[in-house]
Amino acid sequence: MRRYLNHWILVSEAHDKMDANNSSPEARYTMRLFGAVAFFSLGLLLATLLGGGQVWDANPVGQDAVEAITPRSEVVDSSQVPMADADILPLLEEDPLALVEAEEQLLVNLYERVSPSVVNIAVSTGFGGGTGSGFVLDTDGHIVTNNHVIEGAEQILVRFADDTLVEADLVGADADSDLAVIRVDVPMNLLREVRLGDSSTLRVGQRAIAVGNPFGFEQTMTTGIISALGRVVRQESGFSLPQLVQTDAAINPGNSGGPLLNARGEVIGVNTLIFSSSGSSSGVGFAVPVNTVKRVVPSLIATGRYDDPWLGISGISITPAVAEVLDLPVEQGILLQGVVSEGPADRAGLRGNDQQVEIDGRLVPTGGDIIVAIDGVELGDMDDLIVYLAETTVGQTVNLDIIREGEKLSVDLVLAERPEL
Repeated sequence: MRRYLNHWILVSEAHDKMDANNSSPEARYTMRLFGAVAFFSLGLLLATLLGGGQVWDANPVGQDAVEAITPRSEVVDSSQVPMADADILPLLEEDPLALVEAEEQLLVNLYERVSPSVVNIAVSTGFGGGTGSGFVLDTDGHIVTNNHVIEGAEQILVRFADDTLVEADLVGADADSDLAVIRVDVPMNLLREVRLGDSSTLRVGQRAIAVGNPFGFEQTMTTGIISALGRVVRQESGFSLPQLVQTDAAINPGNSGGPLLNARGEVIGVNTLIFSSSGSSSGVGFAVPVNTVKRVVPSLIATGRYDDPWLGISGISITPAVAEVLDLPVEQGILLQGVVSEGPADRAGLRGNDQQVEIDGRLVPTGGDIIVAIDGVELGDMDDLIVYLAETTVGQTVNLDIIREGEKLSVDLVLAERPEL
């Protein structure tokens, strides 16, 4: 079940601030544990850089700690590792921690540069309130966040990194992309705008950094990697969020609307949801890709809304198993079950199911058109169609390749604005 990340219990100012001088023994133990984990991760990092076959001393403490992460010279053969790794070996032999310290400094610099751009958002509704995150988009005072963070808000308060607290106005929102823009009127020195990256260049395994306000703990940074790309997640509205960036960087309630960053400190996504049985991070978080932000947000600023393109169909994804059971001529594509009256598909002449077959005592609708491609791009399933439509616009004409009663046809269709539910 999708769990939105906004924290629907207002956290008091008293809880927003923690007194480091009064940290509990449990907290100090947690810090020590984190240090041990970091040390272990260091060994894994160096092992990865130096390639397979090295033998490592398992001693994790004492004066042998440095030796524990230093490769034994007789094992490492620089002629058998890539040139980049061979160049690193002398540095590691001289100072094994140099590489890790360099990465740490990069993260410190990134945080110091980006954190002033990240804000805490608190909303009041008729049913209570909640908190989320956002980031400064420009020097006009526009702040990007999630639609579900501000949805239904009667008042929106924004707290900056220096504790400046101001009220914000809603500029525009789009539920289907889960994006929203609010605006504040503050001195220019507070408007530290972020840099936007390019989500089309992302690759699995790249560094991912989240900055936000989980559980009301402001200006929190967590790190991880990009775990997957192009995820499609169905929303409660019935429509889907396409092309989501999946990450294992810890994302929790309150992170919603905050930026997901690359190693350069550029925004690559807007943290929006997690999959979790507990309601907190389980290492499976998702962000709306920044290229969607680039497409949707200008319209939100200009008109207060974004017109999502729409076909006006319902259908099921075809798999080999479905094709066998329903005796279909193809093993992938989309079998239309319904066509919305007077919608784009209906006006283009597409047909939904017109018959039923009995399978295991159940009547299953079939007989509708099968969409196998759009603008020459083959469609494996419904998710492929959703992803393609995300890059189109209202009024655009698309060409569909369909199969109807065994015959291949080509149909032009003009996309319309998706109606509100």
